[in-house]
Amino acid sequence: MTAAEILAQAAFKDGKYSQAFPAFGVERRGAPVQAFTRIADEKIRTRAQIYEPDIIIVQDSTLLTVVNVFAGLKPTGTAIINTGKTPAELGIKHPAKVRTVDATKVALDTLGRPITNTTMLGAVSGATGVVSIDSIVAVVRERFSGKLAENNEKAVREAFRLIGGGK
Repeated sequence: MTAAEILAQAAFKDGKYSQAFPAFGVERRGAPVQAFTRIADEKIRTRAQIYEPDIIIVQDSTLLTVVNVFAGLKPTGTAIINTGKTPAELGIKHPAKVRTVDATKVALDTLGRPITNTTMLGAVSGATGVVSIDSIVAVVRERFSGKLAENNEKAVREAFRLIGGGK
């Protein structure tokens, strides 16, 4: 949910309309969680769940064998997956563009903990351009302070670089 909120706030900073919301099922605590961010150039009137996303972000690649994370993803969409494997190594049979980044390694190197929320947002910016890297960094700096803000900014920028952002 944190990543969805930061993404929505960054989109707002970019002059777009946005909303972020979670989807909780009846599963036990610790079960996979879904969170959604809707971004548009016009006012957003709908409040429904997103059933056909343009982009999916998979923060835990072990979910690929447990949940159909690609359900509803548009064929022209993009999947950004936290893994040290290449898209070819994952063997995904979906027409969407699949991009990978080892966000866990980046988070461990910069934050000292395997918390990948902000790291994955740097990858989203770099892979899709849906929000600017500067807006993500600005929201991260507003949300965190001191050394934690600095380290999260490093994580965001490193994931952006690794996924080929700015090219």
